[in-house]
Amino acid sequence: MYQILFVEDDPIIVRNLSELLEREGFGVTAASGQETALQAAEQGTFDLALLDISLTDGNGFGVCKALKERWDLPVIFLTATDDELSVVNGLDMGADDYIIKPFRPMEMISRIKTVLRRTGRAPAVFQLGDLRVDSIKGTVYKNNTEVYLSALEYRLLLVFLNNRGMVLSRSKLLESIWDIAGEFVNDNTLTVYIKRLREKIEDDPQEPKIIRTVRGIGYKVGD
Repeated sequence: MYQILFVEDDPIIVRNLSELLEREGFGVTAASGQETALQAAEQGTFDLALLDISLTDGNGFGVCKALKERWDLPVIFLTATDDELSVVNGLDMGADDYIIKPFRPMEMISRIKTVLRRTGRAPAVFQLGDLRVDSIKGTVYKNNTEVYLSALEYRLLLVFLNNRGMVLSRSKLLESIWDIAGEFVNDNTLTVYIKRLREKIEDDPQEPKIIRTVRGIGYKVGD
């Protein structure tokens, strides 16, 4: 389980965002300011930090500088403004990405996973039997033969691979697909895309071994 250090002084945002991250399989430690954030970093082991720029105790820039220098921790800034100077200052300090509030939940999850992969904290290549997915190159191979997927099929496959061993409900999958598509996707559409994806990656789409149905709950990839 990836561990996230979440530095934010708004208790409502902390509660809502922590619940989202935990539902997505992350461990979360929240800190309200610069001092508590650095204390948490001293005591725990983290894979990434989400930092609000404006804090009642210090600011996100100071926390970013310390986390980078002492722990080489990937950092994503959360900011309520698209102020160019704040963004540039954050990136100059070594921040790996920034997200403007308000943000779409699954976009944030996707960008967290992208930073984890880019910084070597998460796998860039997934191997599942004779299926190989390179998330950096965006390629999918089955038995060493390239499989061509649509953008939504590829996104759906990555959602499954990033959550191996977890049962994903149809509502969670719908949310993920809608976010990347930028348009409404209904339950019937999800059924169609799962069917198409199985036809391309399964040995026998009628008896799927990769994307398995968990009756009454959703779908699961891996043990």
